[in-house]
Amino acid sequence: MSKVAIIYHSGYGHTTKAAEAVHAGAAAAGADAELIKIDAEGNITDAQWETLAAADAIVFGSPTYMGTVSWQFKKFADASSKPWYSQVWKDKIAAGFTNSASMNGDKLSTLHYLFTLSQQHSMIWVGTGLMPSNSKAAQRNDINYIASFSGLMTQSPSDSSPEEGPLPGDLETAKLFGKRIAEVATKFK
Repeated sequence: MSKVAIIYHSGYGHTTKAAEAVHAGAAAAGADAELIKIDAEGNITDAQWETLAAADAIVFGSPTYMGTVSWQFKKFADASSKPWYSQVWKDKIAAGFTNSASMNGDKLSTLHYLFTLSQQHSMIWVGTGLMPSNSKAAQRNDINYIASFSGLMTQSPSDSSPEEGPLPGDLETAKLFGKRIAEVATKFK
């Protein structure tokens, strides 16, 4: 059984919904999956740092604010220089996800940031492995409607509550993404 840690920040609760769906998919695939929420001040506990060190896969998640990760996630990333120095996360599986109000919203910039963080740590990046729903028959709640390959993208309208967004199709895509991460982590374990 692989250990998957999902470390994320959520400003309004929408990214939490995506994190929970990734968690559900990883757990359904048999992984020992754990959610780690970065607090409003950008911190996690010592026990949570230990969870990250013990994980086979680390999934990074942040809302996209102004074209990149939230400042709270960035604070966590900067604090990860201690495990970086010892290469504690080297050869662990890495993946990332983001949510924003717009369909695009420069989410790819956030995923590129998460990818770069993983490469600084000498990790092995895993994308969605999902084909896009891009035919004329495609509908908004189809799997991978946003059509991201490098990581999970979800969308929540700016005036929606976390109960209203991300939409069911995005959450199902998140579950499939979590399942893929767990399966790849098991193969590498």
